[in-house]
Amino acid sequence: MTMIECSIAIAEALSEVVQRAQRSLVMVQNGGRGAGAGIVWRANGLIVTNYHVVGNGRVQVIPQDGRARPARVVRQDAEIDLAVLQVDDSDLPVALIADSRGLQVGQPVLALGHPWGQRNAVSVGVISALSQASIGGQRGSLPVIRSDVHLAPGNSGGPLVNLSGGVIGINTLIVGGDQGIAIPSHVVDALLS
Repeated sequence: MTMIECSIAIAEALSEVVQRAQRSLVMVQNGGRGAGAGIVWRANGLIVTNYHVVGNGRVQVIPQDGRARPARVVRQDAEIDLAVLQVDDSDLPVALIADSRGLQVGQPVLALGHPWGQRNAVSVGVISALSQASIGGQRGSLPVIRSDVHLAPGNSGGPLVNLSGGVIGINTLIVGGDQGIAIPSHVVDALLS
């Protein structure tokens, strides 16, 4: 295989991963002017996003079919910036969830979301660090994934995925202007259990 053929094969494989992951990506609107992202986590219509995306308004989600659906907040945790939504639609495609406990610095990752309202945008980067963030409350700290993926308003609540398309985290904030912070998938699973 030539270098050009190899590059084409890699590009096609990456495109397939993105398309597969985007099927479970939703836009989350909170009744205000802003919007964020979310990911269908379970087959019963459970969607995970950030607490700060949900806000206090009337929440609705817009899946890939473009049809808005009302959503209920069924669990939220401001301390770790996560919210779980429920929609009455069990036919939404469920994301592939990967275990975030085996991640390594330098691993390539993709961030999916709707930055500045641009639907289904993707940015590519690598894991920069796996660390703990100090938070208030009883926990004291939270494991986080730092990466150099480009995030902007509208990426919040969207998935950070590995090159297999597995969700390894939920993007939550930007630090220093160039580092994205994601909450690991195993923290989300613990909230849902």
